[in-house]
Amino acid sequence: MTPFRILPADHRTRIKICGLTREADVDAAIDAGVDAVGFVLYDKSPRHVTLAKAQALAQQLPPFVTPVLLLVNADDTFVREAIAMLPQALLQFHGDESVAQCENSGHPYIRAARMASGFNLLDFAQQFSKAQAMLVDAHVEGYGGGGEVFDWSWLPSQLPCPMILSAGLNPGNVAKGVASVRPWAVDVSSGVESGKGIKDAALMRQFCQAVRAADRQCAETP
Repeated sequence: MTPFRILPADHRTRIKICGLTREADVDAAIDAGVDAVGFVLYDKSPRHVTLAKAQALAQQLPPFVTPVLLLVNADDTFVREAIAMLPQALLQFHGDESVAQCENSGHPYIRAARMASGFNLLDFAQQFSKAQAMLVDAHVEGYGGGGEVFDWSWLPSQLPCPMILSAGLNPGNVAKGVASVRPWAVDVSSGVESGKGIKDAALMRQFCQAVRAADRQCAETP
């Protein structure tokens, strides 16, 4: 894997909203202008949906909006079933999966990295050299960022793959994240919710607008 190129000043930050559970929320996310939506297939999550439900929700997506299936330590049989039912989806490995477990799927995937002081993200990214992107999340109890922001100074200036900034983002702080980190994409879940697994259409719209405004500001700043 070669070093990922430095993003141009006018880079358009991609937007992923994760943890959708309802048809109306998928429609609202599309209207807000997302690039990807995530469906949580981890049964211990309050945002969990069944594979059949994820398939039904993904059928609402128009062209160029990508479904992402979030998996946590799922067995190979379940991963194969998920790929068979949603072959157009990206996989997001969000647990303790090894390199071999991620690559055994033979399917494009994102690898989540749980950030903590002293964690070497560059080494981690180099291990998962076939990952489409690294999603950087907060290291909290359980799996997922828990709505907490980690110290962005822990992030290296460059990675050998695109970086997706996650953990504690919301309409009020995502612009700062975009300007400070200049990630390839941002990912949000609890920051646009009125309740766990219940997305708020207004917050999703505000989040996307804040990202676009940050992109414009970055493009205009020398």
